[in-house]
Amino acid sequence: GQEIGEEVHDDRDQFFRIEAGEGEIWIDGVRHPVKADDGVIVPQGARHNVVSTGSQPLRLYTLYGPPEHLDGTVHATVEEASADHEHFDGHTTE
Repeated sequence: GQEIGEEVHDDRDQFFRIEAGEGEIWIDGVRHPVKADDGVIVPQGARHNVVSTGSQPLRLYTLYGPPEHLDGTVHATVEEASADHEHFDGHTTE
């Protein structure tokens, strides 16, 4: 039943890859059921949210284009992500 929380990124696209569990990704008010092995692209400017709906934890990773977070950032929980206010600093490890 946890969710990431509704948000909009006006300057970047976002990709979600579902690794385990079941949930919903809402994009501009439209519900998209998701499960393990699904991928979803949210275009810049779209209001979106991710909600866990299954009996097992929803595990996912997300990529931003351009980057949103510092290289190597991992948030194990929604609470951890909400408490972290870092942003990409323009430096990569490449």
